[in-house]
Amino acid sequence: MQFTLEVVPLPVSDIDRAKEFYTQRVGWPLDHDVAPAPGVRYVQITPPGSGCSIVLGASTGMTPGTLKGVQLVVADIVAARAELAGRGVDISEVQAVNGDAAALEQGGKALDFVGFAFFDDPDGNTWAIQQISARGEK
Repeated sequence: MQFTLEVVPLPVSDIDRAKEFYTQRVGWPLDHDVAPAPGVRYVQITPPGSGCSIVLGASTGMTPGTLKGVQLVVADIVAARAELAGRGVDISEVQAVNGDAAALEQGGKALDFVGFAFFDDPDGNTWAIQQISARGEK
């Protein structure tokens, strides 16, 4: 039996503000923004190359800002960080989680599995981006 993770609910306090952050600043495409019934709204966004989407909501059953450490994988952490920073996302510098200064200095494939950068959304939900070049977008 195969199980695929398709959607992660993301607790936010303001759906429109979160939609603008993820689509305009982070640059992820909007899948849909629908209101199937009064007081019910689903905004689904999928990171490029991902099989899993996020659904923004004020009624996820979680307090806004409590989703921590959602992890994305990219082929080039330096380029991914630069792209997000260039879009105005407040993102950390690239870090080597094992403190490997040589990996940071060498860059490239030396950052596989150890190269990370981190950012928060406006509600304080946190994201980690990890370099794994064999799995990340080429």
